[in-house]
Amino acid sequence: MRRFSDAEGVALDEGLVLHFPAPHSYTGEEVVELQGHGGPVVAQALLAACIDAGARLAEPGEFTRRAFLEGRLDLAQAEAVADLIDAASREAARSALRSLAGEFSVAVQSLVGRLTELRALVEAMIDFPEEEVDPLHQSEALGRLSELRASLADLLRRSRQGSLMRSGIHVVLAGRPNVGKSSLLNRLAGEDRAIVTDVPGTTRDALRETILIDGVPLVVVDTAGLRVSADVVESLGIERTRRELAQADVVLAIFEAGHEAQALEELPAVARVDVYNKADLVPGFRAPTGAVAVSAKTGYGMEILRRRILDAAGWGGTGESTFLARERHLRALESARAHLDAAGRVLSRLELFAEELRLAQDALGSITGRIGADELLGEIFARFCIGK
Repeated sequence: MRRFSDAEGVALDEGLVLHFPAPHSYTGEEVVELQGHGGPVVAQALLAACIDAGARLAEPGEFTRRAFLEGRLDLAQAEAVADLIDAASREAARSALRSLAGEFSVAVQSLVGRLTELRALVEAMIDFPEEEVDPLHQSEALGRLSELRASLADLLRRSRQGSLMRSGIHVVLAGRPNVGKSSLLNRLAGEDRAIVTDVPGTTRDALRETILIDGVPLVVVDTAGLRVSADVVESLGIERTRRELAQADVVLAIFEAGHEAQALEELPAVARVDVYNKADLVPGFRAPTGAVAVSAKTGYGMEILRRRILDAAGWGGTGESTFLARERHLRALESARAHLDAAGRVLSRLELFAEELRLAQDALGSITGRIGADELLGEIFARFCIGK
């Protein structure tokens, strides 16, 4: 417990002074933390006193950057810090915490380690043919490669699942005017968010609502009805509808039960669920194969629709742990998979096979920020008594 004073000795606050000796701090450096009472005025005065004494304000993300440079976190863990803060759901927060704890990095490093072993054997045969190295038969290499590809596919699948939780699923409601898109948005949201009338063309702008289904965030967008309109304002709304459709992950094509479904030619080639609304007005109505019959008024069929939205977006909902992967992580995993696939096609050419393995390892290494030729060199010399 200490009293905090400014340069003139004027008391500002009193609280705890905590010393974190290196490397036992968040950044791995020597850190002193002052814990005051936390009121904004008092905190600002204490901060100003620190700056007057020679300190400076931290830059955005500086503490986490220092932790990375000191080896306390890898890149994937550092990104998980921001993901944990920005998590839009409890499940997303759990996934971010798993990545922060290193589970994602461990999974990636496990693949890197197995790749290193395979590369060590191949490089040894290429560079040191005169040494006593057990021959690497094509069948053995193919077996190891198949195991690596299967493990990578599983990691990519779990990462894609987590990516849905991180960014949310962009769901756009599209259809002709007065088919009940706004009513459907209100039912999904659980409250009246959109104006609903019997007048066609009521919705003029895109209305967004974030909802959760099984812990997965969805950004549901209600749009202006698709039709040819002479109304300038409605035409602008329809143009915005087209822009929303171009960015959609899932499109709900809304039709009216009991009426002939008019074709919606403007819908993009993305995951689509056909929904027949107002089923309560048509007793015994059965939706066409693959479509969902619902009633935004009564709630009929809504649970089925929620499940179909997740299925269309690729959400497995298996309950297994997922990783809150970012877009760059997915690109790196996709790149690694492409190089492993290419390696399988050039297995008879050891030089090309080794190069594809190296490129795959570089792609994986970019996720955590740990890429180095010394790892491979150490693996070769540890496993084979080359140059002793």
